[in-house]
Amino acid sequence: MFKRFEQRYGVDLGTSNTLIYQHGQGIVLAEPSVVAIRRDTGELQAFGEEAYAMIGRTPANIEVMYPLKDGVVANFDIASAMLKHFIGKIQGRASWFGSSQVFVSVRCGMTNVQKRAVEEMVVHKKVKKLTTVEEPLAAAIGAGLPVADPIGSMVVDIGGGTSQVALIALGGIVVSQYIPVGGMSLDQDIIEYVKRTYNLVIGERTAEEIKKNMASAIWPEAEVRMDVRGNDLVEGLPKTISITALEIYEILNHFTIAIVESVRRTMEQCPPELAGDVMEQGILLCGGGALLYGLDQRLQSELGVPVLVAEQPMECIAQGAGKMLGYKAERAASAGSARKSSYPPEANDVLEQAGANS
Repeated sequence: MFKRFEQRYGVDLGTSNTLIYQHGQGIVLAEPSVVAIRRDTGELQAFGEEAYAMIGRTPANIEVMYPLKDGVVANFDIASAMLKHFIGKIQGRASWFGSSQVFVSVRCGMTNVQKRAVEEMVVHKKVKKLTTVEEPLAAAIGAGLPVADPIGSMVVDIGGGTSQVALIALGGIVVSQYIPVGGMSLDQDIIEYVKRTYNLVIGERTAEEIKKNMASAIWPEAEVRMDVRGNDLVEGLPKTISITALEIYEILNHFTIAIVESVRRTMEQCPPELAGDVMEQGILLCGGGALLYGLDQRLQSELGVPVLVAEQPMECIAQGAGKMLGYKAERAASAGSARKSSYPPEANDVLEQAGANS
């Protein structure tokens, strides 16, 4: 009789952002995966948006950090506290995941030790059932691709810490490639370039603003400029410079080339029949990096394959976990009644491939 009160969550625990999907309500939280901590006492000061606002503006005794790095848990205790705080915001109390079913996304190519760290971070909080699902598979489900069918679907997921390319068919990943670069590494490239070229020190948030406003995967059509403020390394005083879109294009071009080469390597390894499906169906871009201007055009030009950007690229993984939760709930409800599930029988393959871990 208490089963109706059981909570179900889909968690996209990303390097730069965390999104949580609650069954029946949709995405209920989307915040940066950032924590502010006091160096002297170890006390956690702020999480998410509040901590993100502190980046580059903290006194010496407060450190702002990302507890996940390259898609894996870098600091177990702080990551666990951050996730607990996010769930507390959703539920209005610090009851955490008790008696809940949770789908957590993990990146492709994780070692068993790295995957176990994610599982234990959630399980030790008394979750009733945990299922891990690989991020490209969840993204494909969230974008509405026919992953359970005998049709090849290719997904390029560009996150904050890592990028992944995966070919999916019959509910599982056939072949995949993992690239240890993402949106946050592009910010660092911009910081290093400005420091080396202009002797100017800028912060992470300034670099991110430059990326959002000027970054392009294709040759800039106009000579767009942006004023950038920082500290002069020579004089030690505030200084303003003007940087062009062409400079940013050249800084980030290596990243675009790496994505193109990763897709090529994936295509080389996939079976011929599935390669034909990709040529017909195209490639789906998702993740925050999919918003890079002209990336779809660049990939289509370089690869000769249609490329589409997901409708909500940053929400695909969380939405996919939510759809899997919805199917699981309906399957359980229909098992004890004559009611027929609205989900296709092939969806069993998706859940089986996800690898349930109690």
